[in-house]
Formats: sequence, C-alpha cells, structure tokens
Amino acid sequence: MSEHQSVETDTHNTGDGHESHEHHGGSIKTYLLVFVALCLLTTASFLTYTDFWRDHFSPQAGWAFMMAVSCTKALLVVLFFMHLLYEANWKYVLTIPSIFMSIFLVCMLIPDVGMRMNRASEERRRHMAVEQKEPSTIKAQHPKTSEEPGAPAKNPE
Repeated sequence: MSEHQSVETDTHNTGDGHESHEHHGGSIKTYLLVFVALCLLTTASFLTYTDFWRDHFSPQAGWAFMMAVSCTKALLVVLFFMHLLYEANWKYVLTIPSIFMSIFLVCMLIPDVGMRMNRASEERRRHMAVEQKEPSTIKAQHPKTSEEPGAPAKNPE
C-alpha cells in the first residue's frame, strides 16, 4: 500500500462531481444549546422594558444593554447556524475589510449628522419634527430679504 492511499480525508466523492463533508457543523446538542442561549438573551432584552429596569437603570444603559445582547445573538447565529465557525480562515479576508469600511463610514457620517441643523433653512426648520425656537429668534439669526421666493425681481428705476 502506498503512502497516498493510507491518508484519510474528511471529504468523499458523491458521484456527481461534488465533494461533501462528512462532519461540517455542530451536533444537535450544540444547536439546542445555542437555541436556548438565544431564548435567554431575547428574554434578557425584554427585561429592559420592565419597571424594575426603569427604576434602577438609565435609558442609555438599556439601549447599550440591548445593543450588546443583539450583537451577541447575531454572533451566535452567524457562527453556528451559518456555519462560519467551521469555515476556513478565508472568512477573515472578507470580514475584516468590511468591518474597517463600516467603522470608516460611521466616522465620516458623525460630523454630518451632528451639524445638520447648522445649514438648515427657515423653511426646512418649519417642517422639521424637532422642537423649534420662537420665530423672532429664527428671523434674527437668518434675516430675510424683502423679496419672497419665486416673486419677480423689482426693477431699480
């Protein structure tokens, strides 16, 4: 028997030209444990709506807790149910650049979102769903010309 014939692999040929893995993924026990963990995490996120949570924690702590729970649940689903835990290392080639691009996008949009009110016109401010200042303070900040928008220009004769 040659050396190449004695080497065992974890794949076999199914006859249709495709190879399938004999063991690719977790056991039923693993999937049930992940399911129970997802149920417990969902219950934990619903607890932020209780009176106990409102009495002892701030709303920002609740939001941060729910974001952490959501990220944990997403991680469990991706790792176990989408079998990313059992994939080769090429998954890092795809995920790490997308993570950096996501962080870059968020960092580039923060100034735009934070300063959006600085460039808003009076007409746009009237239709916004935010608390508005008194009209006299808005007019003082943005003096209006005597001409209305869309009105014909006056001839200086």
